[in-house]
Amino acid sequence: MQHHRRVDVLGVHISAVDPQSAVDTITDWVQTRQREYVCVTGVHGVNECQHDAELTRIHNQSGLTTPDGMPMVWCSKLAGARSTRRVYGPDLMHDVLAVAARQGWTSYLYGSSDVVLAELQHRLENQHPGLRIVGSCSPPFRELNDHEQRDIVAQINAVDPDLVWVGLSTPKQERWMAAMRPQLQARVLLGVGAAFDFHSGNKRQAPRWMQRTGLEWLFRLMCEPRRLWKRYLLGNTRFIAAIVRRRPRLVERAPS
Repeated sequence: MQHHRRVDVLGVHISAVDPQSAVDTITDWVQTRQREYVCVTGVHGVNECQHDAELTRIHNQSGLTTPDGMPMVWCSKLAGARSTRRVYGPDLMHDVLAVAARQGWTSYLYGSSDVVLAELQHRLENQHPGLRIVGSCSPPFRELNDHEQRDIVAQINAVDPDLVWVGLSTPKQERWMAAMRPQLQARVLLGVGAAFDFHSGNKRQAPRWMQRTGLEWLFRLMCEPRRLWKRYLLGNTRFIAAIVRRRPRLVERAPS
């Protein structure tokens, strides 16, 4: 099993990976039947961890916590992990599903609405011929009770997917994966956030040049100002101030 170096960004250990090494690691887990989960984390995720020790632990105990935003890449390079590249949730989903279609791996979709899930499945199967999506679930927006949680575990385990794609939001999806990891037989759980909305056509993605230059947040803010202004305007400012005080540094991850 591969153990990537990590970069401590305000206490959150971000994996020093690039898109190909992330896909290779996930491929290795599926082929060797290891059970892991993947967090896809940017500034918002790191900010959420600042007042939540349990959420920090969930990120740091993942199989991978990928650098989803350009600030995570810049922090990694600042710490000396110069080969780190952005591993963006929607792109990671496409890259892994391309391998899944070739290898015959099965996928399960968890999150979002029934309408989005139906369109998402239709589009993904068109884009990746041979892709096998064996089930999906649109959970209630509120917290699940014990009975509902047991039902969902039973539903997912009944179809025994290789990959469970989780499209909730941060920090909801990270908590769900950590709680469900011991109960699910699936090889890899992947929390990909807004990827469900983007790949289903429910929301527009930022142009590639904005993604590459670290301006995706501005595009999303313009699309959803009322929902996102606090996250980006206040959150980004807080993050920069904290990084000035506490420089990112490399940490070696002990094998689990």
